[in-house]
Amino acid sequence: MSDSLLISGGRVFRGLANGFAEAVLISQGRVAAVGTADEVAQVAPPGTRRLDLAGRIAIPAFNEAHMHLLPYGLALSQVNLRAEQVTTLDEVLRRVGDAAKKAPKGAWVLGRGYDHGALDVGRHPTAKELDRVAPDNPVYIVRTCGHMGVANTAAMRAAGVGHNTPDPEGGAIERKNGELTGLFQERAKRLIVDAMPLPSEDAMVDAIERAGRHLASLGFATASDMNVGMTAGLNEIGAYRRALADGRLVQRMWQVLAGNPEGIAQSAWDNGLRPDHKDDMLAWGAVKVFGDGSAGGLTAAFFDPYLESAGGGTGLFMFPDTKMHHLLALYHRQGWQLDIHAIGDAAIEQVLQGMEAASTADMPILGRRHRIEHCGFLNADQRRRMKANGIIPVPQPVFMYEFGDLYVKNLGLPRSEAAYPMRTWLEEGHNPAASSDCPVSTVDPFINLFTMITRKTNKGTVLGPDETLTPEQALHCYTWCGAYSQFAEDRRGTLEVGMQADLAVLSKDIFSIAPEEVLKTEADLTLRGGAAIFDRHDALRAEAA
Repeated sequence: MSDSLLISGGRVFRGLANGFAEAVLISQGRVAAVGTADEVAQVAPPGTRRLDLAGRIAIPAFNEAHMHLLPYGLALSQVNLRAEQVTTLDEVLRRVGDAAKKAPKGAWVLGRGYDHGALDVGRHPTAKELDRVAPDNPVYIVRTCGHMGVANTAAMRAAGVGHNTPDPEGGAIERKNGELTGLFQERAKRLIVDAMPLPSEDAMVDAIERAGRHLASLGFATASDMNVGMTAGLNEIGAYRRALADGRLVQRMWQVLAGNPEGIAQSAWDNGLRPDHKDDMLAWGAVKVFGDGSAGGLTAAFFDPYLESAGGGTGLFMFPDTKMHHLLALYHRQGWQLDIHAIGDAAIEQVLQGMEAASTADMPILGRRHRIEHCGFLNADQRRRMKANGIIPVPQPVFMYEFGDLYVKNLGLPRSEAAYPMRTWLEEGHNPAASSDCPVSTVDPFINLFTMITRKTNKGTVLGPDETLTPEQALHCYTWCGAYSQFAEDRRGTLEVGMQADLAVLSKDIFSIAPEEVLKTEADLTLRGGAAIFDRHDALRAEAA
């Protein structure tokens, strides 16, 4: 039987530029023909397998341009504290306590995803509360944003943190009435994380595959790990290489090394790792440095303060200007793409100035496709300078869905409505690469698409209706723009002749249904290079039989 596959019986979204076709032919891992059903059928070789869409839609596979694949895979075996399931402090403590009862005495209990703003008490849990339900185990639970977490007394003892431990640069250890509350923010988190036992290579490879299989079930053929090295150091590089060698790497991966001083970027460089944009399965493309924190956690850095009712202040810079600019210049000169975390306008300005200062006559930044990750709250001048220098915003529209109402509480309505301006970016030619920052937010692409189309929060609030996108535009941002941000738009992101056959079949035609129906859509089939990495209904197996 031929290795060719003809998909017809529904619409095929070729991409934003060329719209829809009736059929697509896949051969030898690439798109061989696309057009009308008759045109494509005429060039299909004998023995071609056929897949009937039956009114469904075929699209370029999703590209998760900013997530943390290995941490997500590890988190799938940790205590789930996400806000859609956990809305009370008692439920947080119950889940942690249940996990502690099942764990050996002295073993770490880890949890992920609580949102203090969504809890009934409107605050973070405390060390004493965690002590009460897990007296015999170190406990560390991470807020949904990933920028802060709460440790119990045993965890702080294991980390050597006491009342006199100073705040590290770019971090804060919370104290109230002279006592440690257990809350560690931004770079202070490393005090706790560095005390945890490292996962084994076997555990990391398992996590990489586990996360990859889940992403495939959602229609992703490309993903990323945006801070490689912050869980297990250089060992993470070995885990990814082994996953690839063992055939357990499910997505094409865009890898971004942790570039903060506590990260591995310099060690990896010293060990011979160099930028590689062209490896289709495991590209080591970029370095990440943190500029600030999160708007939901009040640590994103702004020029204007947060509302007094939310606590005031202007957030946290991870580094002073001189150190940030030094790091950006260093990694720019080494040839890496800069994928720099900045959410608040003050942090974006610091990062933007650093990128501009790194540009030299012999190594200009134009053409390097440096990225500002998140880039949530910026002004028109910053957008103009980003466009002039080819600096790409890599936003997470789903933040508006999950955290939009908290933004209003923390920053007020006008600033929240202007956040993550997807339509403005797209119309100005910025090529914004939509993504999720999973496990910070859900990796479900249909929630992200819904948010881009409606600008609705999960409570139904519409924030910035002028920034809505059409379904075609939203999908473009979630496919082609991601590929562009990874120097891969010549190979994937559209379904045109010669492109890699990275394709997803969706259960509903998302271009012809109500936005609320998008939330009920699933991926029925995901192909990477023409091979099925997920097949919900075993359609290709049945065809082969």
